[in-house]
Amino acid sequence: MAERQTHTAQQREATVAPLAASPQLRPTKRQKELLAYIERFITEHGYSPSYREIMHGLQYTSVATVALHVKSLTTRGHLRKRDHSARSLEVVSQGDQHQSAPLRTNEVKESEERWLVQKIENLFVAAEEGALPTTAQCDDIAVLLAALKVLGLEGAALVFAPRLKVLRDRL
Repeated sequence: MAERQTHTAQQREATVAPLAASPQLRPTKRQKELLAYIERFITEHGYSPSYREIMHGLQYTSVATVALHVKSLTTRGHLRKRDHSARSLEVVSQGDQHQSAPLRTNEVKESEERWLVQKIENLFVAAEEGALPTTAQCDDIAVLLAALKVLGLEGAALVFAPRLKVLRDRL
């Protein structure tokens, strides 16, 4: 009997191993129904369903059947569980499965550029208000001006450069 149980466990592991190696397998008809149910439930309620709610919603006969399908879909990459907590299922969209082209690191949105320029302006105002600027204030401004250059915003950095020189001369 123990040999039979060990053999069955080995068979189960052998069938799960190929699934983990190839996460691109398409879901079965029942698994598609499960994915659709989870998506609908999340849309309606704002959180994912429990295994028991899935069981009742899809007329499964046991929670173990739900757990088996969820595990298979997780292994295949169609579902994801956040930090192994309750109600943490997420349906992985096709876009999430395939890596898109990497973003260039120096791309800056207009709103981010405005924020950075405003931050530099605020630092200048703080340094210019006092009788004498501190070395730390000048260094902070210089670091942010260098960041502007790295991000491809040389024009903005050049506009601020004369003000920084005036501050450094006051030191």
